Amino acid sequence: MKDELFQQLAASLKEGGAILHGEREASRTTTLQSPDARAIREKLGLSQTQFATLIGISPRTLQNWEQGHRHPEGTARALLRVAECHPEAVLDALHR
Repeated sequence: MKDELFQQLAASLKEGGAILHGEREASRTTTLQSPDARAIREKLGLSQTQFATLIGISPRTLQNWEQGHRHPEGTARALLRVAECHPEAVLDALHR
């Protein structure tokens, strides 16, 4: 590894550590909004059990999302975004 590249990497790690320990302000932050699982489910006209079964999760997980105790992550968040924008496509693809 070239010395210049190593120095940049080391400086970046030190900066990250300072941000992590609250010694420095981050230059930017990103906030992801969780999809509204209840609104999406109601838009599809499904019960909690039906919707949970459709997307392959437990009803309890869906209840936790709807009550704000937990938030969907990763693939579940992506699937809910698709269901939010294209509910017919989700029903067509998953309700077979």
